[in-house]
Amino acid sequence: MTGNPLRFAVELARHAGDLLLSHYHGGGTQASLKADRSVVTEADLAADRLITESIHSEFSGEAVLSEELQPSLGDGEFDAIWVIDPLDGTTNFSLGLPFWGVSIARLVGGWPDIGVLYFPILNELYTAARDRGAQFNQASLRVKTPNPNFPTTFFSCCSRTFRNYEIGIRYKPRILGSAAYSFCSVARGMALIAFEATPKIWDIAATWLLVSEAGGAVATHNGSAPFPVQAGRDYSQAQFPALAAATPELIQKAISMIRPKDVSKE
Repeated sequence: MTGNPLRFAVELARHAGDLLLSHYHGGGTQASLKADRSVVTEADLAADRLITESIHSEFSGEAVLSEELQPSLGDGEFDAIWVIDPLDGTTNFSLGLPFWGVSIARLVGGWPDIGVLYFPILNELYTAARDRGAQFNQASLRVKTPNPNFPTTFFSCCSRTFRNYEIGIRYKPRILGSAAYSFCSVARGMALIAFEATPKIWDIAATWLLVSEAGGAVATHNGSAPFPVQAGRDYSQAQFPALAAATPELIQKAISMIRPKDVSKE
């Protein structure tokens, strides 16, 4: 291994962000649907290639797990595993909305060790390192706990939340269209709770660490375990309904107030 992984990931996220900007148009970008009905653009694929090739060049012997080009790991042992989402918020990107970005995590021992998220249009950079805290645009980042003197907050969720769950959370809901940005909104103190109904490992790897290092809490709604990441598993087939919140108490409250719908009654 050479170099500093966190510094490398920051530079790589910015480089990938510049590439994505070259494909981005405020009036919309051509997109297509994958087999799982999620959206993909040429920008996703180009950014995935850039990030993957850069990691293999700089950190030979380390594996890459990516949404578009490498969604599963082969059998064997790796010095570390990079989990990347080259373009989180692809639908937003394709429609000309600004909430999209690059997510890069490096896992050691199967757990996130560093996380970098970059949202080019918003000029927002989030970084985290295990046991070393989190930063937003190079300033220390901490969640904000509930404060009755400042009651304005929101519940960030995905478009599938109200389709698949009964929601008892009373905060105003907001659908941002990016799982990564949804969890970043908790780390930054804009939202108290965030829920993503069907995220994959690359949607949450970096933000799982970011929220934790910012003093917040993260958990899966159904008790599934996204970490440690395992060799030989096809992560394109694995979903981890995930929550982020300012406190562990809010996590438990949210779990009790987000209930799967009984489809037999529909």
